[in-house]
Amino acid sequence: MSHSDTRVTITDGVVEGVDHDGLHSWRGIPYAAPPMGDRRFRAPEPATPWEGVRLAHSFRNAAPQARRYTTIGINKHQPVSEDCLTLNVLAPAKRSGPLPVMVFIHGGAYILGSSLTYRGDSLVRAGGVVYVSINYRLGTLGYLDLSQYSSDTRTFDSNLGLRDQLSALQWVQRNIAGFGGDPDNVTIFGESAGGNAVTTLLAVPSAAGLFHKAIAESSAPALTLKAEWATQFASTFVDILAETHDDPVAALHTATPAELGRAGDQLSRRVAKMIPGALPFGPTVDGDLLPIDPLEAADRGETHAVPLLLGSNLVEANLFAKVFPVLPTSPSALERVLAGADPDVRAAILDSYPDYPEPAACRQIMADMIFWAPSVAIADGHSAHSPTYMYRFDYSTRILDISGFGATHGIELFGVFGLFTSRVGGLLTFAGDRRSARRVTAGMQSDWASFAATGAPRSGWRRYETTTRAVKVIDDPSRIELDPHAQRREAWSRYREYSEVPLGGGIPGQE
Repeated sequence: MSHSDTRVTITDGVVEGVDHDGLHSWRGIPYAAPPMGDRRFRAPEPATPWEGVRLAHSFRNAAPQARRYTTIGINKHQPVSEDCLTLNVLAPAKRSGPLPVMVFIHGGAYILGSSLTYRGDSLVRAGGVVYVSINYRLGTLGYLDLSQYSSDTRTFDSNLGLRDQLSALQWVQRNIAGFGGDPDNVTIFGESAGGNAVTTLLAVPSAAGLFHKAIAESSAPALTLKAEWATQFASTFVDILAETHDDPVAALHTATPAELGRAGDQLSRRVAKMIPGALPFGPTVDGDLLPIDPLEAADRGETHAVPLLLGSNLVEANLFAKVFPVLPTSPSALERVLAGADPDVRAAILDSYPDYPEPAACRQIMADMIFWAPSVAIADGHSAHSPTYMYRFDYSTRILDISGFGATHGIELFGVFGLFTSRVGGLLTFAGDRRSARRVTAGMQSDWASFAATGAPRSGWRRYETTTRAVKVIDDPSRIELDPHAQRREAWSRYREYSEVPLGGGIPGQE
C-alpha cells in the first residue's frame, strides 16, 4: 500500500499516516499551537497551518512532567516539551461508512501520562471504531489557576488542561470525517484523572455538541476544585517561587518547565499536609468555563443529556498503598479526613465497614470516598434524564491476588485495551488465567464499542436507575447486582448531605 492511501487533508494541511497490520495510524498531529512563550498559561490557540505533506508517523512530546513518569523502555524515555498539544488517530484500514469515534483522555492525577501509553490497536480491531488519543497540559502548566495574578500586561487563563481537551474535541468535529469517523457519534472516555475529565466535561456548557456519549472509568470527581481552594493553592505556589525569585509572578513566565515542576512538587507536599490525600492540580469551578461543580450539576440535572457509562474497581486503593502512596489509609489519617463530617454520619460510615480499622477496610473507605461514592452520586443525578449504565470491575488474576493488588486502580484498562496479551499483561496471566483474561477482554471491548455505536452496551446490561441501582459486576463470568453495598451508599449519601466537606476532599488550612 502506498503512503498516498494514508494521506488525509485536514483544516491545517495534509497529513500522512502509516499502514500497519490492517490499521491506519496518524500520530503527533497538532490540534493547537504550542503553548510556549507568550502562550504559556493562556487558552489554546489554533495550530499554524503547514505547506506540503506533514508526516504523522510517530508520537510527539509528552507534556512536561517528572522524568520517571516518561519511561517507555530500559533507559528510554519519551521526550517532554511545552510543545505537546498533539493527538493521534487510529482507524481500520478497510472501512466503509462513517465509524463511531472514541476519544481517550489519559489519566495520571493531572501530573503525569501521555497519549503514547494506550495505543488502541486491539480496541479498534475488535470494536470497529476510529480511536483518538490526546495530550493536554499537566500540573502547574495545565491545572494551576493563576487568574488572580492577571494584569493589564499579563493574562493568566484558568482551566488550561480542560480547555486543551475542548480544543481537541473541536478538532475532532472539524476533521475526523476525513479519517472515516462520524463527527455526530463521538464518545469521550477516560480513566482516573481522565475519568474526572469526562465527568467534568459533562458539566462544561461549551462542550455541548462536542461529544454524544461518555464513559468514565474510576473517575475522581473531587479532583475538580472549588475556586477558593484553587486560589489558595495558586497563592501557595507563588509563595514557593518567591523563595528563589525576586519577582515570582514574572518567574511564572521565565522559569523553565522543570523549575515550575519542582515548585509544583513542593506545593503537592504542602497540600498533602493540609488535606490528607488531596492533590492541588485539577479543573477549577471558575464560574466561567466550568460554572458549577459536576456533582452539583448532576444533582440539578444539568449535566449534558448524553448516554453515560461509568464505574470503579473493586479494590481501587491497593495500587496507591503499594506503589503511589498518595492516599491516606491509616486510622489517624482517616479521622482527619472525616473530621468535618457530622459525628452521626461519620459513625454511620465507619459502621458500614465492619473490619475497620483493619488496613484493608481503611483502604476501602478511602477508595469509596474518592472513586465509588462520587460516581454513584453522578449516576444518581444523570440517570434522571439520560441512559446511564454502571459497572464494578472485580476481575483479578492469580498473580494480582498473590501480589496483593487484586482488581485495583487501572486494571480495567487491560481489558478495555486488550493489554492482557501484551508483554506486561502476560506477566499477570501466566499462572493459568489467559483464557479468562481473553473472555473478560472480549466482553469489555464489545460493551465499550457497542456503547460507542448505539449508546447502550450489549443486551443483558440493565440501565442504572435509582429504583433498582443495577450494576454490572465485570468478572469471569460477569453478573448483575442490584444496589451493591447499600449501607455504604446510604452512609456516603448522608455524608454529602450533611457534611461541609465534599466527597474525597478536605478543608484547606485545616491541621
